[in-house]
Amino acid sequence: MAGFLTTHVLDTARGCPAAGLWIELYRIEGAARRHVRTLSTNDDGRTDEHILPAEEFERGVYELVFHAGDYLRATGQAGAEPLFLDHVPIRFGMSEASHYHVPLLLSPFGYSTYRGS
Repeated sequence: MAGFLTTHVLDTARGCPAAGLWIELYRIEGAARRHVRTLSTNDDGRTDEHILPAEEFERGVYELVFHAGDYLRATGQAGAEPLFLDHVPIRFGMSEASHYHVPLLLSPFGYSTYRGS
């Protein structure tokens, strides 16, 4: 099986998928951080394509940066500036060629993540 990466963003404050949330993927190589791609979530809170497709998969350390602040502003949940959560970085390793799913459960004042399926 070839490896690949997906995500799903759920707005736990509103109880719905987080549509229109921008996500950046970086590959971490020592002290360097290389941008791989930027995607946005669809109406189901998922990206229309794999964040890291099988043909580009490499084992290593990666970082997803979720642009939570822009999403919270757009949905009227932002509150006063500066926001408590603006950019949410999640750094993780992919050690084997398999499906990695990194969901984000988001609200204006907290988030959680895990390795999903």
